[in-house]
Amino acid sequence: MAKWSAFPHAGDYTFDAAGVRRQWARLHAGDAEPCPTDAALLEAWALFHSGEFQKAAEAGLKAGDAGLTVANKATCVYATYLENKEKVRLDLFMEVASRAQEQATRDPKNANAWYLQAYALGRYSQGISVAKALAQGLGNRVKESLEKAIQLQPRHADAHVALGAFHAEVIDKVGSLIGGMTYGAKKDVGLRLFKEALKLNPGSPIAMIEYANGLVMLEGDKGMKEATRLYEQAAAWKPADATERLDVELARTQLTD
Repeated sequence: MAKWSAFPHAGDYTFDAAGVRRQWARLHAGDAEPCPTDAALLEAWALFHSGEFQKAAEAGLKAGDAGLTVANKATCVYATYLENKEKVRLDLFMEVASRAQEQATRDPKNANAWYLQAYALGRYSQGISVAKALAQGLGNRVKESLEKAIQLQPRHADAHVALGAFHAEVIDKVGSLIGGMTYGAKKDVGLRLFKEALKLNPGSPIAMIEYANGLVMLEGDKGMKEATRLYEQAAAWKPADATERLDVELARTQLTD
């Protein structure tokens, strides 16, 4: 594995296994991942929440199937926020999609196997262009995997966010009529999913950001006031860990662009 770029705020979030266990409910309000009892897995999650994404991914992979969720999540966060080379980013997303698909085959009741497969394919789709990804049939895979994740774990806030973003992006790219007929994308469903995500996890800066992005895509100028409020709320949030810090900084960037 090539050396990954470092989290730029190393040392700001320092977790150990005991700390992660104590704060698990807060840290995993988005993905509803069950708290592991295995010490090595808790250490891998501590690395993840501290921003040691490469070490977390390596530790997760070393732990076998039980560590795939932390490995895949660490890889996705790193590829989304910190990897500068587009080809490397896309390759990382496809590695996660492949691992998560195999994990879901072996463990079909694992909500995060379905979610992370969809997340990785969704980010890959954004990288190659949503229109091109839809033509390749990736849209239906993303939608079906996210719906499966929510079916398995109705409190999975992050899956609600991602599915809301799917509806918004498809409609933005191909329009309401084709989006609805071909991909089952609906404006009212997308907006409802974003709202539900924030009910499930009110302190999620990424839910605020994606809801704001969705409002701009689905409502245009009419949604700008509420979108700006959501960006401002996310930008002012106090991050609980390294990933939330990256989300908050993304919100601040959105406000200055």
